[in-house]
Amino acid sequence: MTRVRSVAGGGRAVEVAPERVPGWFDRFAQRHGGVSGTVVEADRVRVTASDGAHAAVGVPFGRLTGGLGRWPGLELGALLAHLAAPRRVGLVLVRLGGHSVGVAENGRVVASTTDRRQVHGRNKAGGWSQQRFARRREGQARQALQAAADDVARVLLPHVADLDAVVLGGDRRALDEVCADRRLAALVAKAEPRVLDIAEPRRSVLDEAAARAWHVEIVVSEPPEEAADRGEAQP
Repeated sequence: MTRVRSVAGGGRAVEVAPERVPGWFDRFAQRHGGVSGTVVEADRVRVTASDGAHAAVGVPFGRLTGGLGRWPGLELGALLAHLAAPRRVGLVLVRLGGHSVGVAENGRVVASTTDRRQVHGRNKAGGWSQQRFARRREGQARQALQAAADDVARVLLPHVADLDAVVLGGDRRALDEVCADRRLAALVAKAEPRVLDIAEPRRSVLDEAAARAWHVEIVVSEPPEEAADRGEAQP
């Protein structure tokens, strides 16, 4: 299933598997009357169509070291070679009350742990009852996030030197709490900027995230005339 989301400033981001990137750009070129040029930077590849549309790919797992510069037409060689390299990636999926942590090699989980902790929902009642409930909920949330940090440390720290990157997924606030643990500083330093939108962390969700960790997001901006017709702001 292709995942598409709106991006700030107009346009959309499309999640694409590495092996489908060439075909995606071929179809992009067909839809927009060809490609006028490609700019290859260390951290981004930007393709401009003949009608003014743009498609930009943020480079995952480090930076490009070759093929940099401006190219006529479509030039994806450096990006595709980078995406095809074998990698070992840490996965950290956290939502309040559940987490799943693993090591993935080329899209397949090779070590993992998954756990769930009860965290009650918010109580709408007022007075002392609400305050007691809130304190209990805060305690449950604190214990759940501590358990998540403990599992991240146990599963991933022994592999930190061998990990090419760490991919995060889930609730950003919960992830921030877990990543604030001082033990995890070396892992946090390897975290990719993109955070996967995931369901409640389970082993099946971890397997899906392992495959998605290798996907790229292509941010598409339509030609100025089309974007204006749609009421989209231009970047």
